[in-house]
Amino acid sequence: MAHEGITQKKLEAIKKDLEARKFELEQEMTGLYQEKFSDDQVQDSADEALTSTMESLKASLHDTKNIEYKRVLQALGMINAGSYGVCVDCSKPISDKRLKHYPNATRCLVCQETFEEHGPEV
Repeated sequence: MAHEGITQKKLEAIKKDLEARKFELEQEMTGLYQEKFSDDQVQDSADEALTSTMESLKASLHDTKNIEYKRVLQALGMINAGSYGVCVDCSKPISDKRLKHYPNATRCLVCQETFEEHGPEV
C-alpha cells in the first residue's frame, strides 16, 4: 500500500538517497567514535576542561547522528514493507514536502498534529 503519488521510479530514487545517507552516517559515526581529543599526556586544568568540553560535544553530535540514522533505517524499512508515504491513522498519502523533511514520517501533518495534541487514541 505505497503512496499513490510516489512512482516506483521516485521511490527507488528516495531509497537510493536514504541508503547513501545511511552509509554517510555510518562513516561519520565511526569517525567520531575513533576521534581522540587528548594525546594521553599529562594535561593542565585548562587542557582537561577543553578535552572534557570536546568529548561532550562529540557525544552530543554522535547522539544527533544516531537519531538521524535510526530515522533513515525506519524509512528504509517502510519502503521495503510497502507502507512508505501512507499515514498510519487515516491511510491517506503523506505530502512529499513532509516526507522530504521527515523521511520516516508515519502520519500526515493533520494526523500528526492531532496525535501530538491528544496522544494515541485509547
